[in-house]
Amino acid sequence: MRLPYFILFCLGLSWLQTSAALTFSLPPEGEDLVGELIELKTRYEDTFSDIARGHDMGFREVSQANPGVDAWLPGEGTEIFVPQLFILPDVPREGVVINLAELRLYYYPKDQAQVITYPLGIGREGWGTPEGATHVIRKRAHPSWYVPESIRQEHQQMGDPLPEVMPPGPDNPLGEYAVYLGMRGYLLHGTNKPYGVGMRVSHGCIRLYPEDIEEFFRQIPVNTPVRIINRPYKAGWRDGQLYVEAHPPLNEQIKVEGRNHTGLVTAMITKLGEDRRQPDWDILQTIARDQTGIPEIVPLSELPGDN
Repeated sequence: MRLPYFILFCLGLSWLQTSAALTFSLPPEGEDLVGELIELKTRYEDTFSDIARGHDMGFREVSQANPGVDAWLPGEGTEIFVPQLFILPDVPREGVVINLAELRLYYYPKDQAQVITYPLGIGREGWGTPEGATHVIRKRAHPSWYVPESIRQEHQQMGDPLPEVMPPGPDNPLGEYAVYLGMRGYLLHGTNKPYGVGMRVSHGCIRLYPEDIEEFFRQIPVNTPVRIINRPYKAGWRDGQLYVEAHPPLNEQIKVEGRNHTGLVTAMITKLGEDRRQPDWDILQTIARDQTGIPEIVPLSELPGDN
């Protein structure tokens, strides 16, 4: 793995506490990366779920950044990466942007040169979260859950019947806060099973850690635009160097499009724009194959005759 040169080392135990949301100043015009890559040493009792939540990351983000390490028993003193380093999605930096392939939300508060980002749990295969443009239509603290008939039937078949309406409380899967979208039946909410954040486990709605949804709920105004995209590959600039970030495509996308790197090529060409330099395609293929989710530098070379 060709690692970025900016790595923070965390050797203390403070990271075991639940982390606040990741908030970054927006990069200058023409720049696309925020954050840093963290390296830390695990303790014998650590799991990736604990480490992820302590750094406001999702389980899959930490797992894919550390291939070959046991997610449930990494062991004493194992060095792992926590990828708090992100290429901002190549869409307008306004309102809320949700990248399904990344299992991550980016929020650009109005009139603030900041981006706040949260890990997500999204709909599992067969209950996928849809792409598209919508907006926040309302917010509700201590929401009741009006259980869709399809979910009631599923639970009935499993011998776990649900009521038509589940009141607020510890058994309510919406958690303590809900943000409703203009897409009928879809919302962002908390959860009573926080270790599902960073995975595909829901019936299509979008889950946040309890501490994240509480903060997001306070900040997000009604009518905020929301854009839901599906971009496994992102490209961006930082300090004159081009980076690429690759995530595993959703299974539904693979079934429709097959396993190809069209999205990667598109992201690269779009970000290069009029820059005539040639990327190292061997390194690009390696990044696409490894799918670590860590932004990595792609060397560029001059085309013959351009010197």
